Amino acid sequence: MPPSRKPPRRYDPERTRAAVLAQYGHLRSAAGSLSPRHLTLPAGAGGRTVGDLVADLGSSLAGVDALLAGPEPARRGARLLDWPGVAALDPVASDAGPRAVVPPGDLDARLAEAERLFVTRLDEHPGDRLVPTPAGALPLADWVVTRALDLVTRADDLSAAVPGLEVPRDRRAVAAATRLLADTLADRAPGGTTEVRVPPHAVVQCVEGPRHTRGTPPHVVETDPLTWIRVATGRMAWVDAVAEGLVTVRGDRADLGGLLPLTG
Repeated sequence: MPPSRKPPRRYDPERTRAAVLAQYGHLRSAAGSLSPRHLTLPAGAGGRTVGDLVADLGSSLAGVDALLAGPEPARRGARLLDWPGVAALDPVASDAGPRAVVPPGDLDARLAEAERLFVTRLDEHPGDRLVPTPAGALPLADWVVTRALDLVTRADDLSAAVPGLEVPRDRRAVAAATRLLADTLADRAPGGTTEVRVPPHAVVQCVEGPRHTRGTPPHVVETDPLTWIRVATGRMAWVDAVAEGLVTVRGDRADLGGLLPLTG
């Protein structure tokens, strides 16, 4: 008999929306603090710059307009846990063609407009309204959860690209991103042999095999939320995280290297 899957986790729409807006606000503030010199710094592969990265920030929220522009899909075509497998979580590296550096003043106006558009559209449409995402048709409220993951990874990328810059991470947004990725792992590798702990936000069991019934499980992975997000999205290699002591593993079924990253 195949391992059973847990019912999908529920996210409070208002709490998720607040987390997304808070994380976006941190990114807007960070972008506004950058000098013209910062905007020319390299950011990722393909000759991209910090200017390319920040110019794309507004698309994370403004994309809601395109999703709602057409008719509502007839039926749901995906689950929230399908999203990480198809999501492009590295917009700078995946985008084709060079971008001109956007002047800071113009950039802030664009970011403000993206936020206004996001809030307006969420106020206009119910959370169960289906929208056509890259994973398939999802409820609007589920798409908002994906924004938390998207913005937390953007904050990580911007912090890594600019020396001395540490974009704050909203705790609620990090929690949503952590849980989404942990649940995705458990869904892809169902079972009860290995326990993955990402305190204080998530604990999941995964990997088919002998299931423990009580006490401490024999196969355990434990790490902090930001490290988990990095290894799950491919921003850090699993072997490097383990070697650097950022992930602790116990048991011969605790090697998740073959299952990560989760993102497409």
